[in-house]
Amino acid sequence: MPAASTKASTPVGAVAVTPVPRSTDTPGPAETPESAESAGDPLRPEAAAPGQLAPGRPGYRRMSLALFAAGMAAFALLYSTQALLPAISSGFGVSASAASWSVSAATGALALFVLPLSALSERFGRRTLMTASLSAAVGLGLLVPFAPSLEWLVALRTLQGAALAGLPASAMAYLAEEVRPKALIAAIGLFVAGNSVGGMSGRIVTGWAAQLWGWRAGLLAVGLLALAGAVAFRLLLPRARHFTPGTLSPRVLGRTVRGHLANPLLLRLYAIGALFMTVFGAVYTVIGYRLVAEPFSLPQGVIGSIFLVYLVGTVSSAAAGSLVGRLGRRGALYLAVTTTAAGLLLSLADSLAAVLAGLVLITAGFFAGHAVASSSVSRTATSGRAQASALYQSVYYLGSSVGGTLGAVAFHAGGWAGTVGLGLLAVLGVVSITLYGTRVARAEARGPLRVSAVAARG
Repeated sequence: MPAASTKASTPVGAVAVTPVPRSTDTPGPAETPESAESAGDPLRPEAAAPGQLAPGRPGYRRMSLALFAAGMAAFALLYSTQALLPAISSGFGVSASAASWSVSAATGALALFVLPLSALSERFGRRTLMTASLSAAVGLGLLVPFAPSLEWLVALRTLQGAALAGLPASAMAYLAEEVRPKALIAAIGLFVAGNSVGGMSGRIVTGWAAQLWGWRAGLLAVGLLALAGAVAFRLLLPRARHFTPGTLSPRVLGRTVRGHLANPLLLRLYAIGALFMTVFGAVYTVIGYRLVAEPFSLPQGVIGSIFLVYLVGTVSSAAAGSLVGRLGRRGALYLAVTTTAAGLLLSLADSLAAVLAGLVLITAGFFAGHAVASSSVSRTATSGRAQASALYQSVYYLGSSVGGTLGAVAFHAGGWAGTVGLGLLAVLGVVSITLYGTRVARAEARGPLRVSAVAARG
């Protein structure tokens, strides 16, 4: 899509891009994202705009801490009921699959609303929308503990997921605009690391609070934790310096979305994110039911503490930039998917140590894969970045919703082995997509005609 002038109002979906001089490492007009994919692997090189943030520059640390806090608060809220599912099942007298809707409804609503809310960020600004989104989600989080029935709980969680939809895509677009391209993967890795810390701390807090005072107290505790994260985010986040507001035009938005969906590289990245999240959603929705039963019979507080393994995700997501630098994007994805598969197989053993080691590997592989895929989306889209990131987030959280629901169904039908089987199918999908991307890149290196032949056969 042509770059828009930064001096004029830009329609939604056409983020302003300042033209930069051609250099030897900048793809020419005839090149495609596929060629960028094969050229060194961190996608299309892009010149830095004056004043963009980078490690060591003023504002970078504040920005990193702010988005870390936002990611922590959002992930803690989004999955606040996941560690409490056995207690919620018992409290309302419902099955595991019914209780799992308190997670799936939130992630499904986020998937549904992330694209329209990303359009609002093009008009009103990333910072404004992220603040409003997080504030609404925290307010609903303080109401969730008082839900009188499962139906009310699911309804409030649906609204909470819809409110949170304004955060992830806007955050990715903010980073793509405000951070130097060479530092982008590391910056997004820190945001994803905040997700892992939020997921870990939320589950630990809810687990111990639920063991001491009941599951409602656990949900209230995580709401207060998210409130602290939201306040820190608002106080720390620097004002945007490279955002150009646009007008709300559904026609332009639709054209931008169609353009992204016509990009083969973006489609592969979207599918990879969804499949990784299917594994993660299935495993962490069901793991509490496995650990509370024989042969483990763990109390709720101890089950919550097991989510300390999220610290591994903090490290692996923050290290995604260096992984891509060493192995290339596809190499990093192969490592992530292999690690995830090994963790799934290891978790089949009836040994607590083996299950914990399996969770460590699953978590490390998932967060590394997610950080690589999501940052690649931000680098691939040179216009309509909020919409490109929104589409990724939409299918990503759809994967979480599907994974949580199908994971519970598989567990009910075949026990933990059924859930692992579902996860391995999703892992196989990631491998297939990545292998296909490698095949296309190699064919392109031999000439554009070979690429067309491969694409036609694929």
